[in-house]
Amino acid sequence: MEKFWKKNIGVVFKKYEAPEKRIFDQLLEVFKELITHTSGDVDEALDWLRQLDQEYGITNSEYTFEDFINELKEKGYLREEIKPDGKGNLSITAKTEREIRQRALDQIFGKIKKSGAGNHKTNKIGSSGESTGEFRNYCFGDSIEQVSMTESLRNAQINHGIENDFNLTEDDLVVKETNHQSQMSTVLMIDISHSMILYGEDRITPAKKVAMALAELITTRYPKDTLEILVFGNDAWRINIQELAYLNVGPYHTNTIAGLQLAMDLLRRKRNTNKQIFMITDGKPSCLKLPDGRYYKNSNGLDKYIVNKCYSMAKQARKLHIPITTFMIAQDQYLMQFVEDFTRANQGKAFYTGLKGLGEMIFEDYEQNRKKRIRN
Repeated sequence: MEKFWKKNIGVVFKKYEAPEKRIFDQLLEVFKELITHTSGDVDEALDWLRQLDQEYGITNSEYTFEDFINELKEKGYLREEIKPDGKGNLSITAKTEREIRQRALDQIFGKIKKSGAGNHKTNKIGSSGESTGEFRNYCFGDSIEQVSMTESLRNAQINHGIENDFNLTEDDLVVKETNHQSQMSTVLMIDISHSMILYGEDRITPAKKVAMALAELITTRYPKDTLEILVFGNDAWRINIQELAYLNVGPYHTNTIAGLQLAMDLLRRKRNTNKQIFMITDGKPSCLKLPDGRYYKNSNGLDKYIVNKCYSMAKQARKLHIPITTFMIAQDQYLMQFVEDFTRANQGKAFYTGLKGLGEMIFEDYEQNRKKRIRN
């Protein structure tokens, strides 16, 4: 027994070797990325993945590419619908949509742990939230969870002495001061005009990933907050979180005014006072809808009529105490000047960024905004 103890005492350090991923897990990670780029087109994503498999030899005779597709179905990542002609049509499931959003969150924001009630801290003293480290006397209506038993017992001993029978009165009770927790209502506007895929640069996929990540962040970490997502081209319309995986650009101009109008309409319905608009765009406003239903379009330079309407919308949002943060993913000097003037009219913020840092900027700004209260 003694020899055994001496022989096995201590800790042996060696190089860490990560467990080898199954072929299914390797292919699944790539498939999730491809399905985002193809806007939910399963056949196109599988074609790309099959080409990658042929080039890099991921599958083998024991586990074929067809085995991978069958396992996707068995594990609930894909569903097959039979067409009238008898052929099957593959589409992703709600499970896949959720995992794509989580993947976007991990890629852009890192491993964010779910914590707390998820509301937004302010400098106001309130009845719930994080402790400030300070105490006050108990008042009628304070919840029992706020009472500091350690400080209250200490007060009882000081006030009544240790020689008499122990006695705890209402005057001995103290409660912890906490920061009031506010809620935030956010509308995320995504430009889906044709310029988002022009000049050989895919701008819509990063924007889509940011939207999915922000949606996952809010629903998991800040469940009391609200996020509305809308897209704008010639018109603007609201989309559900589930539709983000299928989002694509169209042959549209950029009707920024329609997007802002819809965003403000959505925020007017929210009862809390903390409201904000995030707008991701790469181009100039080039379209608006006239009262008679016709579209006024002009893609040549900055049209004064359209631009002035945008400034009016920015001022209107300012009156409603709705700050607009613009994430501009184009570097044209005249467009940057327009965004600067637009931001000044709203007294909001603007970020001129490339695609790589877009997610980090939006996350940092969202986190920064949740630390302050927007006052009426």
